[in-house]
Amino acid sequence: MTELSKEQQTELEAAAFRRLVQHLRERSDVQNIDMMNLAGFCRNCLSNWYRDAAIEAGLDLSKEASREIVYGMPYEDWKNLHQVEASDAQKAAFEINKPPHG
Repeated sequence: MTELSKEQQTELEAAAFRRLVQHLRERSDVQNIDMMNLAGFCRNCLSNWYRDAAIEAGLDLSKEASREIVYGMPYEDWKNLHQVEASDAQKAAFEINKPPHG
C-alpha cells in the first residue's frame, strides 16, 4: 500500500466524504429508512457523526446545521420535498434491524 502522510490521508478522506454527501444529495429517491434497513446508517446518522467530530474538535455545531451540511438544505425542507411515509414492511424491517441506540 502507498504510504500516505497524515495530511494526504485527511485530504483523501475529506474528498471521499464530500463525494458521499453529493451522492446522497443526488439520490433523494433513496429514503433514509431504506438506508437504515440495508446499511445500518442514514443521512441523519452521517450528520450526527459530523456533529460529533465538530464537538470533539471543540466546535459548536448544532444538529440543524450538521443536517444542513449533509442534506444541502434545511432538514425540514428536504423532508417536505423528498420524504414519503414508510410502508408497513419498511417499518417492520426497521424494528428488526435498528441499531441498539436507535
